[in-house]
Amino acid sequence: MGQGNTTDRATFFAAYDAMLRRWPVDVTSIDVPSPYGTTRVHVCGAEGGTPLVLLPGGGTTSMAWFANVKDLCRHHRVYAVDLMGDIGRSVHDGAPLRGIGDLMVWLDAVLEGLGLAETRLCGHSYGAAIALNYTLHASHRVSRLALLDPTNCFAGLSARYLLRALPALLRRTVGRQRAFLLWEAGRLPADPAWRDFLDSATTAARSKVIAMRRPRPTDLRACTVPTLVLLAQRSRAHNVQRVAAAARGLLPEAGVAILPNASHHSLPTERPAELNHLLTQFLT
Repeated sequence: MGQGNTTDRATFFAAYDAMLRRWPVDVTSIDVPSPYGTTRVHVCGAEGGTPLVLLPGGGTTSMAWFANVKDLCRHHRVYAVDLMGDIGRSVHDGAPLRGIGDLMVWLDAVLEGLGLAETRLCGHSYGAAIALNYTLHASHRVSRLALLDPTNCFAGLSARYLLRALPALLRRTVGRQRAFLLWEAGRLPADPAWRDFLDSATTAARSKVIAMRRPRPTDLRACTVPTLVLLAQRSRAHNVQRVAAAARGLLPEAGVAILPNASHHSLPTERPAELNHLLTQFLT
């Protein structure tokens, strides 16, 4: 996590730790070295369980999986990762992140540090884009892939979404971020601790997040890793029907489903029962 106001950082880390204490499973937190710095990974589930690596959306950290880990841990050894270059407890004090290639090298190092020759992989939003690109980069290491409302994978972000996000990006305030979430999701998060966490994350320092181009159609069509694409029906990040059609066309063996009454920013925390059911059904 980059340099920022000391008070804001302390508030953010206090909210982060409060969220972790609310996880309904026993958690072990470890730091995995890489050329770019240390990566914080929260590990839970039976030691003999099939490995599952979770990559969160930008600005949400591994804490975003608090409503999912209990169900996912029933069949998996879960590794929830704080993304390098984003807020959280990963420390980007090594080589700079210049592009998607660096993120691939970073995730290679994380999996090697965790001793995972092969894993199931699940990501949301920006994390889903990393997960898909990594699967194309190292398909032999990914046995199954789940993508939750993935951005810049099968279609671009909508112009309206980008315009709505711009004020909060230009000057990050709690008020602007809440207004953006209200517009996209229709309401603020129901869980008060998660709402407080997102407020604190808004003013926390943030390092560079890598912009990624969409994968080439030829690379997607050549992908044979079993894949599930779960889209949010009310997502304003992109045209959901267009993303669904593109995913079906480019990944003909993939399963594509649309979660009713879900928005891009309500995943994966709001009304998680159906999401958890579909994920566990696919992953197991």
